[in-house]
Amino acid sequence: MKNNNVGIIGAGLIGSLLGIYLSKKGMDVSIYEKRSDQRKKDKAQEGRSINMALSDRGWKALEKIGLKDKVKDSSIPMYGRRIHDEHGQTTFLSYGKENQAIYSISRSHFNQILIEEAEKEGVNLCFDHRCDHVDIYKNEMYFSLPDGRKLKKVPDVILGADGAYSSLRDAMQKQARFNYKQEYISHGYKELSIPPKDGDFAMDPNALHIWPRGTFMLIALPNPDKSFTCTLFLPFEGEKVCFEKINDEEDLESVFRTYFNDAYRLMPNLNEEFFGNPTSSLITIECYPWVAHKSLLIGDSSHAMVPFYGQGMNCGFEDCFILDGLIEKFGTTSWDLVFEKFQKIRKPDTDAICQLALDNFLEMRDSVANPKFLIRKKIEAKLHELYPEEWIPLYTMVTFTDLSYADAYAQGKLQDEVMDRVMSDPLITQNWQNLDYEDIIHQIETAKLV
Repeated sequence: MKNNNVGIIGAGLIGSLLGIYLSKKGMDVSIYEKRSDQRKKDKAQEGRSINMALSDRGWKALEKIGLKDKVKDSSIPMYGRRIHDEHGQTTFLSYGKENQAIYSISRSHFNQILIEEAEKEGVNLCFDHRCDHVDIYKNEMYFSLPDGRKLKKVPDVILGADGAYSSLRDAMQKQARFNYKQEYISHGYKELSIPPKDGDFAMDPNALHIWPRGTFMLIALPNPDKSFTCTLFLPFEGEKVCFEKINDEEDLESVFRTYFNDAYRLMPNLNEEFFGNPTSSLITIECYPWVAHKSLLIGDSSHAMVPFYGQGMNCGFEDCFILDGLIEKFGTTSWDLVFEKFQKIRKPDTDAICQLALDNFLEMRDSVANPKFLIRKKIEAKLHELYPEEWIPLYTMVTFTDLSYADAYAQGKLQDEVMDRVMSDPLITQNWQNLDYEDIIHQIETAKLV
């Protein structure tokens, strides 16, 4: 097959899945990964991973290559958010209709499943290959190995799935007319855990737990071993509660007893994990074009986003699904056409979901503890129940459909404007069950015509 030699940089979730897709097309695929083979280590990536939340877009990509059932066995459904107040009381907020769920899965375990499947499909996996440089005009990739050796590889096409700090994108930035923007948010994150209690889950296992506290929050996602992977999001500095001001066990205990006391009582390893695990930063990246000669950026290398909509991985998997469909349509003799079509289709969608992820951080951190927010969500759920075609909540559009992110974003803006008017009624908390829902739908239809 002509033009079938493919080099993928990065053996993370997106790179591994992409390797499976392309190998199934009969291509000669090699994946180059700077890390060593994590399967040969104990507790791979411990302390460095936010659990993944698989939703419909991700499942669709896995189903096409026959991996849906295998992955589902390693995941746990979460049917909504369980919100913890400062007194230990909880409120459950459903994600969608009955039985609609997102699925919690360990990043490292998921990556292992995909890497092993890639190997079965004949993908050549090259670990400990640090990419030093890419010559995008000659299609040359230069690597360093742990023993000091240098390697050069010259595939027909190069795909950069090497994340937010992409080597391929770095090479593209050196060319003329390449637009690039990165932004770190003021918050960082640290991984913690809640172990099993008396051999069982210490909390509701079928929910994503959130402790929203204004400028900061804690979340927890369930694992099959009955533990929870927790992630603490704090400002780095400048606030009353921030990473800069937690310097010893006394500081840490004071913060957790004050703001997360019910979680604190379930975290026997808190001190060890907090001071032993790294504090990581969160970045949003936009760039364009994604294509140079016979090279393409995909996943986080072209559109890294903060994790607050649970769509980073799902969006990257949808990238793979769409790219695969374009290859089926145009073939590998037309990589230029495939790549151009791909970036034209995906750029508006990835811009939309990156913005939604930033917006959802504010919602999770600030709004979910507000009683009016809970009523707002109940009104939206009732509208969806009464008028399932006319009103689809934004979260449902993003998470439980494959509607383009850009269309979901636009529709969500219209619905937000209508809901802002509804919620401006000072008596809404008393009167929300007596609303004229037909009038609200009429407002949406009118807004669409303007």
